[in-house]
Amino acid sequence: MNIPISKPYFDKCESENIVKPLHSGWVVQGKFVKEFEELFCTHTKAKFTHATTSCTTALHLALVALDIGLGDEVIIPSFTYIATANTIEQCGAKPLFCDIELDSFNIDIAKLEDIIKSNPKVKAIMPVNLFGLCANMDAIVKLAKKYDLKTIEDSACGFDAWLNNKHSGTFGDIGCFSFHPRKSLCTGEGGMLITDSDELNVKITQLKDHGASKSDMLRHEEGGSLLPEFNFAGFNYRMTDMQGALGVCQMHKADEIMRKKRALAKKYDEALREFDFLQTPKYDENYIHGYQSYVCLFTDGKNMQDLTKKKIDAINVKRNTFMQKLESFGIATRQGTHAVHTLGFYKKKYDFKDEYFLMSYAADRLSIALPLYPQMSNEEFDYVISYIRSCANLS
Repeated sequence: MNIPISKPYFDKCESENIVKPLHSGWVVQGKFVKEFEELFCTHTKAKFTHATTSCTTALHLALVALDIGLGDEVIIPSFTYIATANTIEQCGAKPLFCDIELDSFNIDIAKLEDIIKSNPKVKAIMPVNLFGLCANMDAIVKLAKKYDLKTIEDSACGFDAWLNNKHSGTFGDIGCFSFHPRKSLCTGEGGMLITDSDELNVKITQLKDHGASKSDMLRHEEGGSLLPEFNFAGFNYRMTDMQGALGVCQMHKADEIMRKKRALAKKYDEALREFDFLQTPKYDENYIHGYQSYVCLFTDGKNMQDLTKKKIDAINVKRNTFMQKLESFGIATRQGTHAVHTLGFYKKKYDFKDEYFLMSYAADRLSIALPLYPQMSNEEFDYVISYIRSCANLS
């Protein structure tokens, strides 16, 4: 049996909807993108939504819209996908890394204010709602207001993640989402930007479309033969209508997707209790986890207090062996994501050592994502658990 790490949840709706733009002749951003945006707006309770080519381009749009550029600094967690940092570099700004809390994998609030106070060029905080769990956004927004900073939520993994009945991405100035095949909703590639700001909405509408004062669809509907005005040096970050057509179908079954993923996560929680070498996801009752991924910490049964690089490296060898054994039985696993400060470009440019952000380093070396997708069968789930047990006994 072969068990993938994830799998998009497509059915007849997607196969029928995706050809409709082809038949209509309107394949660029159009009515399906608009419907997708409206459905996403309703689900998240955001005021404005903007479909984009990816979450990465949504993050870049957010930074540009908030006038973040050369000489500015933006605080991000070190444990995140590299796109979080790359978008800041691409604006000419500098990412400032903050360590994480190992239990939640999210930015450590206790360390955040010290970084703000010691770096006068900080202009924004970009927390990441990682793996479907909101960061402590109430505390982050409070700090942002205290120091007059902008807040951009990297919610690439954050669809249907909630904190105190607020959807991820709605706490800060802007929230950004991904529809990559590893995410709960999939449009192939694609992203979404949300905001409640009227001013930012107008600016982003133009920035994502080369800076045009009117979209192609609006000109088409109004019969405009003349080109629009361009008041911004914008980008082409528009989602196609084929992707929008997929997004509409995904939104219509979003509740089903999330119900099935949460049920599987609960099964994992219960089944993995017998293994003391795996720490399952932890969160308080005021959070609702979106489970983009089901990510555990491979502890090897060791106490995660007083970690050192040497201890982390020793456990990492066992984690890697465990993952390789599962792979030999056809079970795909992944480390959660990167400790960005350990990656070549950032390590070299800023002269980082692995131990500078030790909890991020630990999460990089010790996290393990297990297979999770809505159509996962009982047989597939039992297969995964049986070989976790088998590989545990071999270690």
